[in-house]
Amino acid sequence: SKKYTCAIACSANILGDKWNLLILRDIILHKKSRFKEFMSSKEKIATNVLTKKLNILLEEGFIGKLTPLGTKKSTRYIALDKGISALPIIIEMYLFSIRSIDESVLDDSQIAIKNALITNRGAFEEEKIKQYLDFSKELRAL
Repeated sequence: SKKYTCAIACSANILGDKWNLLILRDIILHKKSRFKEFMSSKEKIATNVLTKKLNILLEEGFIGKLTPLGTKKSTRYIALDKGISALPIIIEMYLFSIRSIDESVLDDSQIAIKNALITNRGAFEEEKIKQYLDFSKELRAL
């Protein structure tokens, strides 16, 4: 693995990749954990790209892999502490752009997220992390 002398370059190596961020968003905010759930995201990631990005996130320690039944179909991906620690960055990127996106293209759920974040970012982040930790605990118990 490459030795970085700049913390921003190190972070950008993983978090500067669109797909890595969207996968982390889907895991933490949308509680997606299965390959086919990631495939259903509106951004339409190709299967080979998804496989590659999941492997990178696994290798870098952002996510973990659970296989409760020991089969490929039972595989679940969960955010580890390092992945969860990327949530504030994801939120900042969201806040950076949300005001420039016309609300007419947002669905009710997206408008609710926008309002919650703009009203109280800290409470939103805390609640999402708590909900995700509860969700991942359930997955680990399978």
